[in-house]
Amino acid sequence: MELEACVETFEEAMVAWQRGATRIELCADLSQDGLTPAAAVLQKTCASLPIPVMAMVRPRGGDFVYSPAEVAQMEEEIARVKTLGAAGIVLGLLTPGNRVDVENTRRLAEAARPLPVTFHKAIDRMEDPAEGVRQLRSISGISRILTSGGKTTARDGAPKIREMIAEAGDRIIILVAGRVTSENLAEIRQLTGATEFHGRKIVGELR
Repeated sequence: MELEACVETFEEAMVAWQRGATRIELCADLSQDGLTPAAAVLQKTCASLPIPVMAMVRPRGGDFVYSPAEVAQMEEEIARVKTLGAAGIVLGLLTPGNRVDVENTRRLAEAARPLPVTFHKAIDRMEDPAEGVRQLRSISGISRILTSGGKTTARDGAPKIREMIAEAGDRIIILVAGRVTSENLAEIRQLTGATEFHGRKIVGELR
């Protein structure tokens, strides 16, 4: 079972690792659902921890429909975080109709090579996140999808998460989020059948 802790700071990352996290997702400004972390924080975290550190690549808050200039900025940010030691990239791009932006996701996944890419909870904006899995299966380099099954919580989204796991097969790992904590982890695992889980409190409070 993989436990990915979502953190904002080096100090939170250290606490999460010490409490049993097996992977870190490092973001800036989680009040906006996570932006690209500062270079110095990412470099220090990657250099100090013995577990993988995934770097969020997101240039702004708000929706996940990006302009050509923003996509180019994300490409530059991917190049930068690769040099800082990130073990993988976390991103998500949608079309104005809330479908996966396949063209630009493929472009950025290619830029991320050889690092794996997690498509984040942008997928939960879709009318049917399982359709998003089908779209993402066609993109080389997408290794995980972070989702709460289109609902606020993994508990409520569990039926859709199971559908997404079936749709993903052995091609993509479904990484379950949505108020998953150390206290409800066993329940969410049973409800979803997943093997990887993500959250701010996945190994307890970090502050």
